[in-house]
Amino acid sequence: MPKRKIPLVNQEIYHVFNRSVAKQPIFHNKKENETFLSLLEYYRFPNPPLRFSHYQRLNTQDKTKLLRGLYKKNKHLVEIYSFSIMPNHYHLLLKQSLNSGIMNFIRLIQNSYARFLNLRYKRSGSLFQSPFKAVRLETDEQFIHVARYIHLNPLTSFVIRDFNDLKSYQWNSYLDYLSFTPRKFINTSFLMNYFKNIEKFEEFTKDNLDYQRKLEKLKHLIIE
Repeated sequence: MPKRKIPLVNQEIYHVFNRSVAKQPIFHNKKENETFLSLLEYYRFPNPPLRFSHYQRLNTQDKTKLLRGLYKKNKHLVEIYSFSIMPNHYHLLLKQSLNSGIMNFIRLIQNSYARFLNLRYKRSGSLFQSPFKAVRLETDEQFIHVARYIHLNPLTSFVIRDFNDLKSYQWNSYLDYLSFTPRKFINTSFLMNYFKNIEKFEEFTKDNLDYQRKLEKLKHLIIE
């Protein structure tokens, strides 16, 4: 990946975004979305013991044991606060935990997903645009609004139509915030500290849907 002009700093929060080359669809179905989610979880940890392709070939018991060991060490490149997987791009809301954490995390997930898709479709070459884009969030207001933007992305783009569908939409972290058992690699507590309860969080998210659909992009908060 090309060297970034602006450094990514530990303990700072960034909206990270990238799309496919030529805006071609790269997330076509459940299998591909699940693979990308597994990459988010696996490569969040520094120096996992196996390449992802080898990890994927383990049986369920051995996978669980390996992940349990990584979680027990409690070290990670990034904290993930929200995500959305769209047909030709992804959004992530991340805090960098270790030096070069975001850079290494994105490099690993993108390269691994590209290898997976290239093998699957017998294609070659780059899959994602380079470099990925990252904007540092400087205020609490930016943080909660970008989280909302990411959660509403499938509705804004009409990948799904109804707000209630978002509550069960697997390729977005909104459902993790409503669940008593969120996916383990999503940190839900930090964002929820800004809301009195789940109802207030839902209300905050839903209130912006029509505006976001009309505007298409919150240009002062998201990445061009």
